[in-house]
Amino acid sequence: MATELDISTDNCIVEKDGKVLIVTLNRPEAKNAFSPEMLLGMYKAWRLLDDDDDLLCAILTANGDTFCAGMDLKAGAEGHRSTEEFMTLMGEVPNIHWQALLRDNLPKKPLILAVEGYALAGGTEILAGTDIRVAAEDATFGVTEVARGLYPMAGSSIRLPRQIPYCLAAEIVLLGRHISAQEALDWGLINRLVPKGEALNEAKKIAAQIAETGPIALKAITRSLRELQCDIAEEEAMLKSDELAGPVFASKDAKEGMRAFKEKRKAVFTGE
Repeated sequence: MATELDISTDNCIVEKDGKVLIVTLNRPEAKNAFSPEMLLGMYKAWRLLDDDDDLLCAILTANGDTFCAGMDLKAGAEGHRSTEEFMTLMGEVPNIHWQALLRDNLPKKPLILAVEGYALAGGTEILAGTDIRVAAEDATFGVTEVARGLYPMAGSSIRLPRQIPYCLAAEIVLLGRHISAQEALDWGLINRLVPKGEALNEAKKIAAQIAETGPIALKAITRSLRELQCDIAEEEAMLKSDELAGPVFASKDAKEGMRAFKEKRKAVFTGE
């Protein structure tokens, strides 16, 4: 049973369900366009994911029939209490908005994306900061900034060519057109396509699998995926990978995992 946490805001519901953090964009009346309240909740959620050893992964999803329409520049004038808190935090953490949108300081644990409906501009840009992506058959993606004379500042022109073939990434960011869920799957932009209304359920199934893995190994492998990409020479990346692997093999969890395999039982990991 998921429990809502006190870091939730009106526009971002944060729940803890066992070892899984569920982050739900909650501004359906505005197509879940980003607002200071939403960014505040997301920022706090990602930092909690890093700090809470009981949590192994997070799901990012949304209420309503649109996942996210991107930034809403009018939201700053709403004057909510959380808006004031967000602006105050910006003085202490200048890139708080980029942390919220998964451009900077990504969590060191896996992020699962569950998309229903439209995910445009920032709604697709945030996708590149997640690891496993599920979309409903009616989902639509697009980095549409260029069509409005704008620049995709959340990093799509940098990250997408590292995640999918260059020419496809170029088509996404240079044409600014809408991309169907099937195209997104064919291009490798998402992992799974499910019937409408089933994206979150599928994401929860994936999260349940992750929740059964070894916490130390999971965090190290996630760091490897995040930090050791094609901009690092292979030889250097292998050395850094060895550094990440060392503490994993020295852990009690590694011994438990091998013992459980030998004894043909489910491993009981403690994060030690």
